[in-house]
Amino acid sequence: MIRLLCLVALAAGPAMAEPRFEPVALPVKHIYAGGWEHFVGGGVAVFDCSGDGLPEIVAAGGEAPAVLLRNGGDMAFAPGAFPEITHVTGAFPVDIDSDGLRDLVLTRVGENILLRGTGDCGFERAGWGFDGGARWSTAFSATWEAGQDWPTLAFGNYVDRDDPDGPFEACDVNHLYRPGPEGYGPVTTLEPGFCALSILFSDWARRGQQDLRVSNDRHYYVSGGTEQMWRLEAAPRLLNEAEGFEPVSIWGMGIASRDLTGDGRPEVMLTSMGDQVLMGWDGAGYVRAPYGSGTTATTPHTGEDGRPSTGWHAEFGDVDNDGRADLFIAKGNVDQMPGMAMDDPNNLLMQGEDGVFREVAADAGVASPERSRGAALADLDGDGRLDLVVVNRRAPMEVYRNVTEGTGHWLAIAPVQPGANRDAVGAWVEVRAEGLSEAQERTIGGGHAGAQLMPLHFGLGAADGGQARVIWPDGTVGPWHAVEAGRSYRVEYPGAVWRGH
Repeated sequence: MIRLLCLVALAAGPAMAEPRFEPVALPVKHIYAGGWEHFVGGGVAVFDCSGDGLPEIVAAGGEAPAVLLRNGGDMAFAPGAFPEITHVTGAFPVDIDSDGLRDLVLTRVGENILLRGTGDCGFERAGWGFDGGARWSTAFSATWEAGQDWPTLAFGNYVDRDDPDGPFEACDVNHLYRPGPEGYGPVTTLEPGFCALSILFSDWARRGQQDLRVSNDRHYYVSGGTEQMWRLEAAPRLLNEAEGFEPVSIWGMGIASRDLTGDGRPEVMLTSMGDQVLMGWDGAGYVRAPYGSGTTATTPHTGEDGRPSTGWHAEFGDVDNDGRADLFIAKGNVDQMPGMAMDDPNNLLMQGEDGVFREVAADAGVASPERSRGAALADLDGDGRLDLVVVNRRAPMEVYRNVTEGTGHWLAIAPVQPGANRDAVGAWVEVRAEGLSEAQERTIGGGHAGAQLMPLHFGLGAADGGQARVIWPDGTVGPWHAVEAGRSYRVEYPGAVWRGH
């Protein structure tokens, strides 16, 4: 029996103005560079390390050093002091030691590195008993397991570079670091591995505990592999279709997760070579959305190149603040793969009132034809509109300012808690306003080789306020609280204290 996912639009008011972006001049010409080991990767971390509420940018450089751009406001960025580290594939912000300062996880071709935040965008190598190994790591995610003061760290590894019979059918295993009494102890191996390019801890089943989704590149595992979902029991185990997880086989490169239907359970976007795959819950399991959803983005939407596209980073965000999440997909040929499109512009897919997505990247000014990799939709200037960062291979990094006129109202919410897991990773923030109902989960990871850690952004459409609450990682359900549009709120556990500005 064929089951189809039907997207149900939220009643969030009329459609808003057409999105428009303007390029921002950067003080450095940063390029993700390198040979075949850097065909993949090229991620970006977006987070506030200066404490002024505006996010900084840390971009992987491949064979070039990773770079930190400090945010001076009004889209003015300046190079910041940063350890000179090369062969970085990805960058991920997370407060590992729960001291209130964001740390950084750098995935690399070689030893993975944890950098401890020291304040005012300073970073130094951390100890914490962590052995970074010497793999080809391309993905990362983190979660706090019940009763733990330190996060569990998961690393996705790509091809085993030391396999003499590789690279095809030479996929490496993945690694799980669980905290011990004194930092991180022995590594747990997750196998089989099928050449991971994106991983994400998410409470996709809304059972109060996050599982680890792994998106794998069929190009190298060739046959016998699938997407994977690991449940973190004492001995992690793979879930199967009977438990609601469909083990599809794709050229998996990125993961995006967002509740699109208002049912409180996230839809999942998986990027690939050829079709991009949107999956959602049909009551019994996760199934593919029909082609008519407008999300497959199979071939380039500009020019005459009809060969299949190559999708990398995917991210949901309400670009026009109409109360419906939109979707950005970074595109670009791996290098010179002749069977895939060479002129492969990025996608910006706007969700309509009917739940169907339509392509607007060219008109919006973000249809870059470069070999794009990592990206982020984030409010860089604090005006309530989501801006865009894109890291490119063999071409300079791009930053775009969202200058869309006539956007809807918005609000942002940052849950925080005392002690361990300061940023409440694993929490759900729910907002309801004039027929709109949406839930967002605080996660670390997914996308392609990068992540952001900022207040969760909600578009409100025509509503000038509403109610919001936090469901905390320990299951505590905070009270509904009145919220006003145009404000960013800091919510303190268990949710009785809301501070907005």
